Amino acid sequence: MLEFAEKLMLTGMGALTLSQQKLEEMIKEIKERLNLSEEEGKKLLSKIQKSAEEQQKKLEKLAMEEVRKSCDRLGMVSQEELKKLERKVADLEKRIKGLEG
Repeated sequence: MLEFAEKLMLTGMGALTLSQQKLEEMIKEIKERLNLSEEEGKKLLSKIQKSAEEQQKKLEKLAMEEVRKSCDRLGMVSQEELKKLERKVADLEKRIKGLEG
């Protein structure tokens, strides 16, 4: 399940990279058609990139939430819960050894 989440995020980042390349081509074309200065073109590109990054973060957050929900439905424990259980088991093992000795 976690592999699925990782693949989903990597796919999203790959799409963002591909989109960014296409975006730069579109900006160049728009800049030429609208006769924008270099500075205006950079500002436009920066604004669009910022928006794309924000959308990417939202997508990642939604993907992780869906993975968490899926893990809950499957009865999987989180790493934090697993670590707590490991500590409890280690503590119980120490107590048992103390009683045996």
